[in-house]
Amino acid sequence: MIRRLVLAVLVTALPLLAMLATAVSTGAPPAGASTSTTSYWLVASDGGIFSFGGAQFYGSTGGMVLNKPIVGMASTPDGGGYWLVASDGGIFSYGDAQFYGSTGSMTLNKPIVGMAMTADGAGYWLVASDGGIFSYGDAQFYGSTGSIVLNKPIVGMAAPVSGGYYLVATDGGIFTYPTTGGPPFYGSTGSLVLNKPIVGMTVVAGGYYLSGSDGGVFTYPTTGGPPFLGSTGSIVLNKPIVGIAG
Repeated sequence: MIRRLVLAVLVTALPLLAMLATAVSTGAPPAGASTSTTSYWLVASDGGIFSFGGAQFYGSTGGMVLNKPIVGMASTPDGGGYWLVASDGGIFSYGDAQFYGSTGSMTLNKPIVGMAMTADGAGYWLVASDGGIFSYGDAQFYGSTGSIVLNKPIVGMAAPVSGGYYLVATDGGIFTYPTTGGPPFYGSTGSLVLNKPIVGMTVVAGGYYLSGSDGGVFTYPTTGGPPFLGSTGSIVLNKPIVGIAG
């Protein structure tokens, strides 16, 4: 079942070259952090940050000359900071986000396309378009698609609090790590003919969402899984969707 999640107002209102969102639910936030139950940031490819729902602004690369464009971000568990990652794997830390390492000085086989944080925020993973994984801080390596011939390139990753991580390809194919005892597989768009390629995924309690570049959202499991809240699938967007977080 194809379902879609509304991101329309934000996307059409902001002329971003590229845009990603990351959302946090805050319990007992640190001083200066948001007390909102849900808040999020949008980040442009120049690292410009847009804060919504009480999310605090901790800094950006918006005024910097970057070697490579920003391709993703992740927030700390308490919402008191965030990381930005560029396509060369360069990491920019703001607020209470700690720097644990980067691929900025390495020669990569493929560009970095996303990142995910560990449950305690004391580490993170970077993922390249071939599915190669780079682990920093307390992030554990559980496996990768780096040695696999992929039908489509990897475009993102997500890490549930239970441990392990998912990788998602542009056709919506899902790879779970560790392969034994890892995050549950709820389904994928791998066998579907998509209007637009998958650009990202996010995990929520009991399942995950996949998003297409037109803002079409696929929910898994399709029965009893995350709720369908709408989509931008029928809207003409100024710029394509490039990520989803929930």
